[in-house]
Amino acid sequence: MSTRTKIIVGGVAVGLLLIPFIGFWWALLVVLGVPAAAYLALDPGQRRRLRRVSRKEIGR
Repeated sequence: MSTRTKIIVGGVAVGLLLIPFIGFWWALLVVLGVPAAAYLALDPGQRRRLRRVSRKEIGR
């Protein structure tokens, strides 16, 4: 399993575990908001490198 897949599975698991405690919409916000905030915290050079790597993997 690739690292990206492990991260996605972990995020889904955390979201499912949070639903009973904080409700569906808050859990969805956490699952979608944390990766978005992490992406926005990168500097422009890191974002470019991340997009370039992602495109290369799609073209394999």
